[in-house]
Order: sequence, then structure tokens, then C-alpha cells
Amino acid sequence: MANYFSIFLVVLTIGSGLIWLLDSLLFAAKRRERMALAGTMQGDNAGLKADEQLPWLVDTAQQIFPVIAFVLVLRSFLYEPFQIPSGSMMPTLLVGDFILVEKFTYGLKDPVMRKKFVDIGEPKRGDVVVFKYPVDTRLDYIKRVVGLPGDTVIYRNKQLQIKPACSTPDNCPALQTVELKFESVGEEFQNFAPLEKLTEQLGEVSHQIYRTTSKSNRSSEYYQQPGTQVDEWLVPEGHYFVMGDNRDNSLDGRFWGFVPEENLVGKAVAIWISFEFDRVPSSWVPGWIPTGVRFERVGGIQ
Repeated sequence: MANYFSIFLVVLTIGSGLIWLLDSLLFAAKRRERMALAGTMQGDNAGLKADEQLPWLVDTAQQIFPVIAFVLVLRSFLYEPFQIPSGSMMPTLLVGDFILVEKFTYGLKDPVMRKKFVDIGEPKRGDVVVFKYPVDTRLDYIKRVVGLPGDTVIYRNKQLQIKPACSTPDNCPALQTVELKFESVGEEFQNFAPLEKLTEQLGEVSHQIYRTTSKSNRSSEYYQQPGTQVDEWLVPEGHYFVMGDNRDNSLDGRFWGFVPEENLVGKAVAIWISFEFDRVPSSWVPGWIPTGVRFERVGGIQ
């Protein structure tokens, strides 16, 4: 759906711009001449002006082109708003958070074919990124970058371990256990099980995660990469391994594999508004409704 909207914006921008351009080159001068002649024949009190006699289509194109062009540039190359639809990134992001995604952080891409034409930067370990879901690119997902190209990632006994990529086999870093610091337990529950809140040091980024106190895991459902163990992944070149901060409630790279570089949409940098939602009790109005604004959540994302 997001890609369809991008195509619509591009078509509308080009169409309105072409109408304005063609009118300026082919018809505007003749229209001014006719209006000047009509004004001379009818006298100065006629008050006729060329811009008052614009055809409806040209007038509309001139009014909407600057606005649509600005929206297209802003949304395609600078910032785009997204809504958090699930709890997979709790406690970092909550359902009802509206975030801003910086589109240019990882390079500029055309808004239709999504081909990069300016290379600016690459994802860093710990970045929160929005990307096209590899299984169904019509969907936008948001997760945290855990593994970079060439990294070996292990998630075993609810503990993340990373062996960074190395260029020469003689000087490869050892497998590193990602540092965790216990914060609290029991503030939130998931399927009636209390959640542990921990602070994780992922690269240069310190952020909080949730995991259940249950020892059960879903490793039998993990994506099995040929040549590795069931809970181990070697990140291919040009790909990234991502996980949700709510570790036991996230459909992430552990279950479907890797995010190709071309699927990246941008880096989530801020929460610009956040709504509290409550489930509607009435059977004839299903779903959730906003009941308040969480102003304290507005700000940058760690």
C-alpha cells in the first residue's frame, strides 16, 4: 500500500507539473494577448486579467504542484511517518506510537523502483530500522539491527551472542556475549507470564528489552540456514539480521532469515506523538480507540 501511495504521488507531481509547464510554453502568451486585446476593446474598467481566465485544469495544477512536490520530496528522501501496530518492539516502542523514519540515513532511493542512486551510509548495530518484510514486501516491519554483513549471530537460552565479521582469518574477533543488565520483573505480563526488563548493550547503543521468565522457546520454528545450527545464523553480504526488543513476542529474523539491503526504508529516529488505546467493549464497534496522549513518550528513540 505504501508503494502504491508513492506511485500516486509521483504521477500526480509529474502530471500537474507537465500541465503547468505546457501551459506556460504553449498557451499562456496567447491567452495574455487575447485578454489584453479584450481589455483594450472593452475599456480599462473591464478589469480582465489573464490569471482570472485560466482553464480549470491549469489553475488546479498550478495550485497543487508546489504542495504535492514538497510532500513527495519530504516523504521520499527526508522523513516519513509510521505507526507502530504491534508490541514486538516493547519496551522501546509501544502500540500507538507514531514515529518518524529518516529516509536518507542509508542512502537516497527513487520512490517507485526503490533503487539507490546516492550512497550515504549503512545501518549500524543497534539501529532501529523500518524495512519491507522480505516474505511480503507490501508490508513494512520495524526491528532492531543485530547482525551486520559477515557477522555470526547466536540466540541460545535467551542470550544473544555475536561474532563480528572479519576481513582476514588471522585476526578474527572471538564470539562475544552481548551484555545484559537486569532492571525489573513483573511490571508487564505476556500470556499470563511476567516479563523481565533488561538493559542490553548492543554495539554503542544501550537499550531495554523484554523477555519472559519462562524457559520455553520457539527454536523449532527458527529459520534454518544451511550449514549452521538451528539457533545460529551467518549474515550474508548485503543483508542484515534483525530482532524485536520484545524477544519472546517478535516475528523477526530468527523465523524468516535476513533483510536485504534494498528492503531498507530508513532509520526510526523519533516518536512524534503517542496515543493510549483501550479495547472497545461493545460488540458492534470492534477494535481499539484512542483514550489519551502519552506526551512523555515524545522524543528520540534509543
